Amino acid sequence: MRSTVEPTESLPSGRRNGPVPRRLLNLRDAAEYLGRSEWALRELIWKGRIPVVRIDRRIQLDLKDLDALIDASKVRET
Repeated sequence: MRSTVEPTESLPSGRRNGPVPRRLLNLRDAAEYLGRSEWALRELIWKGRIPVVRIDRRIQLDLKDLDALIDASKVRET
């Protein structure tokens, strides 16, 4: 079962009742967030269109970078 990715607001310090906000997403969740396949997302990474965060051997993507990619890809049709 896949979980949907929904960024959440940060909780005030000291409050731990809600879910912990996620800034880094694994490849599967990042692809789902963008509405692309994992392989399409890998192609974007290999082409240098989106940076990755490597902690140990894991590849993770910053939610802010995904949003920046979306914003940079917007075009107006005339």
